[in-house]
Formats: sequence, structure tokens, C-alpha cells
Amino acid sequence: MALVTGVGRSVGIGAAIAARLASAGWDIAFNYWAAYDDRMPWGTQAGDTEAITATLTGHGADVTAIEDDLEDPEAPARIFAEATRRLGPVTALVMCHCESVDSGLLDTTVESFDRHFAVNARATWLLIREFGRYFDGAPGTGRIIALTSDHTVWNLPYGASKGALDRITLAAAREFAHLGVTANVINPGPVDTGWMSDEIKQSAVAQTPLGRVGTPSDTADLAEFLCSPQGGWINGQHLMSNGGFA
Repeated sequence: MALVTGVGRSVGIGAAIAARLASAGWDIAFNYWAAYDDRMPWGTQAGDTEAITATLTGHGADVTAIEDDLEDPEAPARIFAEATRRLGPVTALVMCHCESVDSGLLDTTVESFDRHFAVNARATWLLIREFGRYFDGAPGTGRIIALTSDHTVWNLPYGASKGALDRITLAAAREFAHLGVTANVINPGPVDTGWMSDEIKQSAVAQTPLGRVGTPSDTADLAEFLCSPQGGWINGQHLMSNGGFA
């Protein structure tokens, strides 16, 4: 079973990854937190959770949706316990959740900085810790994947906390060697999930040799490969999957 976090919107990267894994034969537990989307410019779309669930079950997967706030340090343990109770042991952990509110060096508040690190860094560590505590699959079958970003200018708390996420995730490639678990980080570059203005999109296209921005499916392709037996020799890597974005 795969546990995928940050699957709150049907147009998001998390939903695309969950769908790709379901089509490859994985059962899916997914986590979301509607209150985050509510306070972001895109808002929530009524029925998204049900639509995502329907898509996954349409691929033949057993599915469970778990709403919980990863800013709460107790949430990772609750999510793991609930996912395991409903669907069995977690073999793949794919972390797409994030806190992302633009601010720079001079206008970032302490509250925002702490929230970014709680969600993006601390929750990543705690989710990985739960995975390492309870994984009992055959060596070579366990997978950990986290999504990252290298954007820091005018996005200080997001970028800094994603840098911490990178180090935390890649540490698992060595510290979980006895479990035979792989751990990798994907940087998908600019991905259009409905948040891009025309100006942002044009700028991203201009900086991408392939002449377009990324799509959720682009990231899902790589995540599904890393979770497959064929991806089992890729470990401890920070992977740029961004069309050559500069």
C-alpha cells in the first residue's frame, strides 16, 4: 500500500501521483487538509476528495482518505495508524504535502516561518520516522519519495524548509539501509496546477528548453517509476525532473 500526502486537489501533483500508482496496482491511502486550500488563492473545490477517490477506485485500488493537519506533530502517527488499520502496511511513502506562502527576508513572520518548518520539514521527518519504525516488507521493496523545490527568493520560509526536507529524506537512504528501503527527492520545477498567472507561465516557458511548463503527470511518471521494481537501484538522489528549467 502507498501512503501519499498532500492529495487535496484533483488538479494537484499528489492526486496525479496517487492515480498513477493506483493504475500500477497499488492500494492508496491519501492525506489531505482542506483548511490549507481554503486559505490559499485557489480555494477548495467541492467534491474533490470524492472525485479523487472515485478515480483511484476506478483503477481497481482499495482507497482511504485521511484528513489531518501535518502542522500538528501528532498527525503523522495518527495518519500512519489509520492508513495501516484500513489498508494494511505502508510500503511506499510519497510526500507531496506543503505549506507555501510567499514572503522574503524582510517580511516573513516568525509564525509563518515556524509553520513552514512544521509542515515541510518536521512532518516529513515524523512521517519517515513512522515508516522506518513499522516497515517490515522484504528488502528492496520499500520506497520513500519527497517533493522539493529550489525556490527561495521572495519565498524564504518555503525554500528554506524544503532544503531541510531534502536532507531529512536523503538521510533515510543510509539510515534505513538495514530495511532495504530507497529514499529519493524529486524537484519537479514549475508545474501548472492552476496557480500560475499568464506572466509566471510565460516566464517559466522561456526558461525551459522543452518550451512548456510541467504537468502533474510529468512528476507522476517519475514517482511511479521510482516505486516500481525497475526503480529500485535509484537511491539517495535529488532528481531534477523539470524539462531543463534553468
